[in-house]
Amino acid sequence: MLELRPNCECCDRDLPPESPDARICTFECTFCAACVAGPLNGVCPNCGGNFVPRPIRPAGKLARFPASARRVRRATCP
Repeated sequence: MLELRPNCECCDRDLPPESPDARICTFECTFCAACVAGPLNGVCPNCGGNFVPRPIRPAGKLARFPASARRVRRATCP
């Protein structure tokens, strides 16, 4: 099950579970659409993979399967 991390690892922007701007790579590294299109140039700085829009978990499922509250932030971001 996806973690649904709460923030962009680059700019620390909040990315709630219903955000259409969240992007993930195959390892669930999470970034906002602006960072992916801008400084990251579509390439994950952690694994070198590409990004896809993060699926939105239906609100009715969030109670039983909540999003992660653990914020992840890169020490440096391009």
